[in-house]
Amino acid sequence: MNKGFNLFSVIGIIGITSIISAITVGVIITNEYRGNNGTSYGELIKDENIQEFLNVYESVLSDYYEDVDKEKMIDGAINGMLNYLGDNYTTYLTPEEKKALAERLEGSYEGIGITVGGCEIIEISPNSPAEKAGLMVGDIITKVDDLDLTVCDNEGLSDAIKNSGKEKVNISVRRGEEFLGYEIPLSNIIIPAVSGKMMDNTKIGYIAIEIFSNNVGLQFKTAYEALKNLGMEKLIIDVRNNTGGYLDGAKDIASIFVAKDKLLFSLKNKDQQSDFYDTTDEAQTLPVVVLINGNSASSSEILTAALKDSYGATLIGTRSYGKGKVQQTYTLDDGSMAKYTTAYWLRPNGECIDGIGLAPDIEVIEPSLEENPENIDFTLNKAIEQLQ
Repeated sequence: MNKGFNLFSVIGIIGITSIISAITVGVIITNEYRGNNGTSYGELIKDENIQEFLNVYESVLSDYYEDVDKEKMIDGAINGMLNYLGDNYTTYLTPEEKKALAERLEGSYEGIGITVGGCEIIEISPNSPAEKAGLMVGDIITKVDDLDLTVCDNEGLSDAIKNSGKEKVNISVRRGEEFLGYEIPLSNIIIPAVSGKMMDNTKIGYIAIEIFSNNVGLQFKTAYEALKNLGMEKLIIDVRNNTGGYLDGAKDIASIFVAKDKLLFSLKNKDQQSDFYDTTDEAQTLPVVVLINGNSASSSEILTAALKDSYGATLIGTRSYGKGKVQQTYTLDDGSMAKYTTAYWLRPNGECIDGIGLAPDIEVIEPSLEENPENIDFTLNKAIEQLQ
């Protein structure tokens, strides 16, 4: 009897083993690779709606009369899926839009510290590399490294500076009739989210919050401590025209004032409600007034409601915007982003302000510029009067 296997048997066994291994690995990968909510791709592919989508996708790629950009078609499909939900805050952001939003919310960027309008420098950050090098407001940028600029847009010019790939960038400018050149090092530029000052001849401090960026809590804390050192006994917090940002920023600032274990806000999704309390030992007792208007939204309203309900702050101005929803983001491989609503937020008294807003305790309606040519801030003046 001939023991063992002949050559063809061995080849056959190897082939069958390879096929079984490939199928097994495929099944393991399909079932083990899971999305953000724990659903495996194996479970997802059983959804008849997903199967129908894939059938249409395959059919278009196969039979459409022109070549198809698969990446753009999928982006369009994602955008359409989000638009279907009919929620103003659920949206699709292109890679460029996502980059601009992330930079603004991050609170810092790599650059030289200038703001431009076209090719003209319209603002220079204090103590920035641009200021130290000698650039001036009004300078017209004509060249960045080897890139000549005859016509430029803000985004293109900013990208040329930030993406130079070097530690220093060469900037050529026209100043009047003069042409000047500068070699300026790139640096991490903090985007101011907070500004503070003492009101003249009072012990009232004033802090304006422009945006709830990633570092707004630290910036607010720094401004607050500086004003306390100047003798502040009462405080005005201004969130007028602040459309929001990171929820954690509102939480961090509210925690400076609110006593430990007091409710700051709640989040309510389709399954449950989660309550968020102050966990810090820090608390204040000084009187606080918050200035709001119709453009105060999202994190501005979360902070305002926490200070109103759990601290006793007075609200002055006009009714806030009324954004009572919070969003989650998902970044795609191409750098674009899906932003979608995941929950309502509730103020400490249990109310949802979505579509309603926060009503001021004292309403002040600012007159138009024609009626107020001196641009007097009546809302701020009312806050000072109230605190005095």
